[in-house]
Amino acid sequence: MPGTVEQRLAALAADYDVASDALPALSKLLELLDRPQAPTAVHDAKRAVDIHVADSLAGISVPELRDARLIADLGSGAGVPGLVLAAALPDARVALVEASARKCDFLREAVDAMALDNAAVVWSRVEEWTDGIGECDVMTARAVAALPVLCEYAAPLLRDGGVLVAWKGAVAPGETADARAAAAHLGLAVEPVRPVVPYPGSERRTLHVVRKVGPTPPNYPRRAGIATKRPLSATDLR
Repeated sequence: MPGTVEQRLAALAADYDVASDALPALSKLLELLDRPQAPTAVHDAKRAVDIHVADSLAGISVPELRDARLIADLGSGAGVPGLVLAAALPDARVALVEASARKCDFLREAVDAMALDNAAVVWSRVEEWTDGIGECDVMTARAVAALPVLCEYAAPLLRDGGVLVAWKGAVAPGETADARAAAAHLGLAVEPVRPVVPYPGSERRTLHVVRKVGPTPPNYPRRAGIATKRPLSATDLR
């Protein structure tokens, strides 16, 4: 993209109706991600402003995310999209749920450096975060797991009517079928896929929205690690 990183941030704020007050925090995040020790493969701010910030802000196209009061970012890692959303949506509380102690250290440093009083780091596996059960308006996940696994993570934590928003590229038909079966089993409903193009070259980007429409069976969440070892599938749930 032409122009400076600051100009690109300002353009993104205008595109997504984000207050200019968020720009210093987003700029600080890019500064932190530019350090070699930051837990990301994309450090250079000129790339990260699109790959991390623009991509995260694309989620605001989901109305429930813009209006959420409690957002939980699953496997928050480098804080994308969680830290970006916390800066862009100051009326929302954002829980950055992360199992890695090292990544939690980075997230806490970023929350302080970005002066985010609406974000908190939760050092926990998502299956063991009991304080979040039934409390979340929106769960977000980017580069975390396959859709059936994300459905299992999110279902116990979402309130009735809440949504999971998952950032994905192209999804194979088998993963889609398994996600639909898992969702139906868990009291969720898969909504139409939302294509987004947050920056040039990201034409395959999609947002997958899954809504809590009924009760989650009482044996969920399963023990930590089981969702990834034995993911729910259309074959098993027939």
